[in-house]
Amino acid sequence: MSWGVSALFLTAAVLLWLIARDNSDDVIGLLEKIIAVTAVMLVVLLNRSVLLEGVALLIAFFLPKARRPPS
Repeated sequence: MSWGVSALFLTAAVLLWLIARDNSDDVIGLLEKIIAVTAVMLVVLLNRSVLLEGVALLIAFFLPKARRPPS
């Protein structure tokens, strides 16, 4: 995998981790964190599964967001 694609997936994983920290729903936030960590591990350890990483990250970005109660 090229350096550009690896950097793109690592950036997307970091962005997903930051989104998961702000999610008020614990379950969805944990799922987003698991997908982000998995994407980083695939880039660092395997360095070949671009299709799997892309699909997982796309699904993670379209997970529902919990609504915050009005303050």
